[in-house]
Amino acid sequence: MDRFENMQAFVRVVEAGSISGAADRMGVAKSVVSRRLRELEAHLGAELFHRTTRQMNLTDTGRAFYQQSVRILADVLEAEHATSQSHGALKGSLKVALPLSFGLMHLGPAINEFLQAHPDIEFDLDFNDRQVDLLAEGFDLAIRIASLADSSLIARRLAPIQAVMCASPAYLERMGTPQSPAELINHRCLVYNLISNYEHWNLRDAEGQWIKTKITPYLKASNGEFLRNAALAGLGIVLMPTFIVYQEIASGRLIPLLPGYQYAQLAAYAIYPQTRHLSQRVRAFVDFLVKRFDGLPYWDVCLQDKTQE
Repeated sequence: MDRFENMQAFVRVVEAGSISGAADRMGVAKSVVSRRLRELEAHLGAELFHRTTRQMNLTDTGRAFYQQSVRILADVLEAEHATSQSHGALKGSLKVALPLSFGLMHLGPAINEFLQAHPDIEFDLDFNDRQVDLLAEGFDLAIRIASLADSSLIARRLAPIQAVMCASPAYLERMGTPQSPAELINHRCLVYNLISNYEHWNLRDAEGQWIKTKITPYLKASNGEFLRNAALAGLGIVLMPTFIVYQEIASGRLIPLLPGYQYAQLAAYAIYPQTRHLSQRVRAFVDFLVKRFDGLPYWDVCLQDKTQE
């Protein structure tokens, strides 16, 4: 039994959706693919598919084994390619989980630039603000905005993430400008509802003391760009990462509020499990991101004067 060939056959069946489709792609008889699947399941002592007369669906075990198999085959391909006459050019798949707004606004251009330098990399990108299980879902790495405390993960810091409270000139003209955190209770606040205790905003004063400030949530949403647009429409005050609202603040369409206060600082990290072998393509991509976002983020450069006025 050739376990490597059997694993390849299994992956092709999953991708094609059937044994006959996999056989066509591999240029072999259906009986060959069926035999390889039987050998693989016998070796593993587990069923990889739920079989019916019309379709084959992965079992939970099969789904997990598929994710591992894809990574193993990609690593083998990378090792072969690195020792060939291509002089180590990067090749293979990268499955990456990215936060939605930060991913689209700032990581998207970075990924496009990386692909121009490494056109044989195949990205599989999941733009989502949920916290994925890297191992269970087969991700090579994830980009997270957080204050990381999970010791089971290895993290490379990419960039600091600052927040700013702001509102449109039209809203402030209509409702007035808050001069202290206590006045926020009288304002309409636009809140990100994927964090716990979103009915309070935490601010740190000039003496370094944290103030837990009660607010009035007027509009709740799970997407920062939606909340930014609501603030632009004059619907209320928003507390947002600067990477989402920096252009609007720089142009004056949003006005920073309570400049004497600061907010909890987070950071963007590239993370991967300790148990995951770090392939050459993952390492190269993470190194690229660290270098690209080194120093003061470009979205904060133009805000230094604005947010300190």
